[in-house]
Amino acid sequence: MRLHRNLVFAVIDALNLIFNEEEYADKVIEKVLRYDKRWGSRDRGFIAETTYDIVRWKRLYVEIAEVHEPFSRPHLFRLFAVWCVLRGIRLPDWKQLENTPERRIKGRFDELSKIRKYRESFPDWLDELGEKALGAELWTRESAALNRQAEVILRTNTLRTSKNTLQKALSDEGIETIDLPEYGDALKLKERKNVFTTDAFKDGLFEVQDASSQLVAPFLDVSPGQRVVDACAGAGGKTLHLASLMQNKGQLIAMDIYESKLKKLKVRARRNGVHNMETRTIENSKVVKKLYGKADRLLLDAPCSGLGVIRRNPDSKWKLEPEFLERIKGVQQDILQRYSKMVKSGGKMVYATCSILPEENSEQVRHFLDSEEGKDFEFISEQNIFASARGYDGFYMALLQKK
Repeated sequence: MRLHRNLVFAVIDALNLIFNEEEYADKVIEKVLRYDKRWGSRDRGFIAETTYDIVRWKRLYVEIAEVHEPFSRPHLFRLFAVWCVLRGIRLPDWKQLENTPERRIKGRFDELSKIRKYRESFPDWLDELGEKALGAELWTRESAALNRQAEVILRTNTLRTSKNTLQKALSDEGIETIDLPEYGDALKLKERKNVFTTDAFKDGLFEVQDASSQLVAPFLDVSPGQRVVDACAGAGGKTLHLASLMQNKGQLIAMDIYESKLKKLKVRARRNGVHNMETRTIENSKVVKKLYGKADRLLLDAPCSGLGVIRRNPDSKWKLEPEFLERIKGVQQDILQRYSKMVKSGGKMVYATCSILPEENSEQVRHFLDSEEGKDFEFISEQNIFASARGYDGFYMALLQKK
C-alpha cells in the first residue's frame, strides 16, 4: 500500500478532533470527508477505516507509542506509525515518520498482547466491569468480538419488495449480497459499499440495520390491525420494521423525547411507504398518560451504555464513564415504571437495549417485576445476544405480558 500525504493528514486531523476535541467519530468522519471532492471511494474508505481502526485500538497504540493525552500532532503521527507497522505497511520517507522504531513496536505489541485490557484496548474500569458481569471466559470472547469491524447488513422493506427481488435489484447496481435466512429479511453485503446512492435505497426497498437489531421487532409479536407503540423510537429503524410486520395496517405510534429524531423518522417513513405511523414528541407526562391502557403492544428500546454496539461506535469506549452507567440505569427503570402503563390487559411489552450488561438488562426487568407497577406483568421470555456467539451486535430483549 502506498500512502498519500493528503489522506494521511486527513486521518491525523480526524484523530485530533476525536481525541483532543472529544467530538463524535461519525460526525468527524463526515466533516473530514468533505475536505476534498476529488477523493474517490477508495480514498474515502482509507480515511474512514484507518481513523476508526486507530480509535478502536487507542489504548494499545498509546502504550506502544508511549504518548499521552492531550496528543500533540507528532504524537498523533506516532500512533499512525504504530498502525502502519502492525499492518506491515511500508513507512514513507516523511519527516513526521522519521526514526520510527519498527522492531520495538513489534516487540511491545507481542508483550502487551498477553494482557487482555491492552490486547482488546479497553479502559481498566470497563475491562473489570465486563469480567465481573459476564465472567472472564465470556468477557474475553466478547471483548474481542466487539473489536471486529461491523459488517453492513440490510433489512428488506417488505412493504415494497421481497428479499429475492431486492437482492437482484442490488446486483443489477453492482452490489452483491448474501442471504441471512436465520434473520428473516436480512441481507449482508459481500464488500463494503455506499448503498445510500443506489436507486434501491432511494425507492425505499431497504434500510441499513444490524442483524441483531432486526430480531427485536419480531420479538414483540405484532399483528396487522393492532395499536403498537414504540416509545423510544429515535430515528426509527425498529419502528419501520414494526410497520412492515403490521403490513401497514393498524396504528403505529412512534414516540421520543427528541422531536428532531422523529422528523428524520418521518422522512424515512415516507421513503419506506409507511402509512400507518404517527409521531408524538414526549414533551410532558400527559403525552404518555393519554395512552394508558390502550396499547396492544409496546416496545421500549431503552437508552443504554451501548456496550453491545461498540463495533460500530469504537469511540464510545473512551467516552463512556461509570457515572453515566449509573445514571442511565435510573432512566431505564423510570421508563419501565411509567411507560409500561400504556399496555392494555392481555397486551405485550418488549424491553430492549443494545447492551450486554445484566445490570442494564435482566436485572432491570427483575427489579420492575418486583415493583408495584410490575406486579401486573408476567415474564414470558428473554434473549441475550452476544457478538461473540452471533457475529453481530450485542443486544438484549425481554418479552412481558400484562395480566
